[in-house]
Amino acid sequence: MGTKAEYFNPPGLSRPGGHYSHASIASGLVFVSGQLPITASGKLLNEASFEEQVNQTLLNVKTVLEAAGSSVAQLVQVRVFITSIGNWPAFNQIYKEWAGHSFPARAVVPVPELHYGFSIEVEAVGVVG
Repeated sequence: MGTKAEYFNPPGLSRPGGHYSHASIASGLVFVSGQLPITASGKLLNEASFEEQVNQTLLNVKTVLEAAGSSVAQLVQVRVFITSIGNWPAFNQIYKEWAGHSFPARAVVPVPELHYGFSIEVEAVGVVG
């Protein structure tokens, strides 16, 4: 029963802006914290197009998964928060290309606003190994 969680911040992402880690691993799963459209150098893409924000956010998720020994193909669940449900079709198209043959459980939740004025945030759970 004594499985201990491992917390980490992989190279290739800016440091977290709060009291959390980009990911934790426990019981053979990697839990990816909500990723925002922030580049590895820390640049906030809140003024970028929705599509650019999605691409950066999904790149961040992929970076965390791979650093944990997982991958997009090993995703179990994905939660997406978007500030406009009107962006759902654009998100879904980009996500479809990014996820490929992986079909994890997913929720897309419209929210009134996100930190720094971003349009999207994505969190995920994947299998390690």
